[in-house]
Amino acid sequence: MRLHTLACILASCSSISLIKVAMSMATVHPFRAVRPRPQHFEEIASVPYDVVDTSEARDRAEGKPRSFLHVARPEIDLAPERDLYDDAVYEQGAVNLRRFVEADYTVREEAPTVYVYRLVMDGREQTGVFGGVSVAEYDEGTIVKHEETRPAKEDDRTRHILAQQAHAEPVMLTYRDDETIHSLVSDVQAQDPLYDFEAEDGVRHTVWKAPAPSPLVEAFQNVEHLYIADGHHRCKAASRAAATLRQSEEAEADVPGYEMFTAVLFPMSHMHIMAYNRIVHELPTSPRDFLEQLACDFEVTRNVDDPVPAQKGLVCLYLDGAWHRLALPEPEGDRVVDRLDVSRLSEHLLEPRLGISDQRRDPNIDFVGGIRGTDALEARVESGAAQLAISMYPTHIEELVAVSDEGSLMPPKSTWFEPKLRSGLLVHDFAEDVPDDASGAPAA
Repeated sequence: MRLHTLACILASCSSISLIKVAMSMATVHPFRAVRPRPQHFEEIASVPYDVVDTSEARDRAEGKPRSFLHVARPEIDLAPERDLYDDAVYEQGAVNLRRFVEADYTVREEAPTVYVYRLVMDGREQTGVFGGVSVAEYDEGTIVKHEETRPAKEDDRTRHILAQQAHAEPVMLTYRDDETIHSLVSDVQAQDPLYDFEAEDGVRHTVWKAPAPSPLVEAFQNVEHLYIADGHHRCKAASRAAATLRQSEEAEADVPGYEMFTAVLFPMSHMHIMAYNRIVHELPTSPRDFLEQLACDFEVTRNVDDPVPAQKGLVCLYLDGAWHRLALPEPEGDRVVDRLDVSRLSEHLLEPRLGISDQRRDPNIDFVGGIRGTDALEARVESGAAQLAISMYPTHIEELVAVSDEGSLMPPKSTWFEPKLRSGLLVHDFAEDVPDDASGAPAA
């Protein structure tokens, strides 16, 4: 499939370059989204690919042929025994994405723009700007990461981008609060929304289209850094896909669409981080003996009623049929990253006691998002899928930014952000930008 360019974006926003000669400030780029028509958005919008496994995605999409899970999790349209990384999965994703783009229930924007996206969960609002961000700014560090990616997941997301020639799901970025941006976002919210619905999990999602993108674009040119909150693998995959596609094409005067990927940018004060918990599949000895060994060397309180750590420096362990609280020793290093609970856990327990030195690759460890609660941890152990579950105290957003600013990297899966964005509302397709949608009708 031939790749086309974002010429119309550059024509309408001539002062904005996707690749800057001197990249010292962050930029947000308007794009021509492919999006659901207003009467269809609720049947299309889906949870992100990494919130559900294949079985859960198949159940959620059952009887919903327009659910975006068919794009984000295309293996659900193939036989259950098909390997998750089979070529057919990526080919099916490309077919499903193209079907979405060309359907009569979606439209492509006539002109590039940006959007405002608000989530409301348990009465707490989180409002950000939905637009494009530059692969080049990720590569050179204006978009700052705080975690290393896991190779298998990184490979998977890169293959999806290359097959679909689209960034189907946005990443979540954060930035230091800015009053100008806050005021402009409030102005956009005075308009009638494009979409406004409450999902099955009780989270309300509202999207507004900015009447003119320039004010928000210009305001972000005063933001020094964007920080990756949720979506490290998609950021890295966007970079890898762009590098691959640059080599596969002849040089063009215009900047191709793959040099930009979509993101929702939230101010730091709006971000909410939950714990990202751990399970260990196999212990070096019996759970009872392992607990005895820990009690000899750590401050352990056995058989506690509350499995959620009450403060930083504590973790709760589920093994031998009960929850136990363990106090983490003080870190040996003096960097911000050394003082994180996830780092102290690795330094004092995972590495010396369990031999888990590379959490990105070691098959003996797995991760469970805090939204699933501690009951999910207990269930993993009681089912025999794991011998140890670890309930963590959440990392704070200020710690995330401080680690990023000092140039350090957290252990994998250190943060679980809630609420999650919905996929399928605004899609960045690399295919040819046309004045109207496939049916010839103007964008609704």
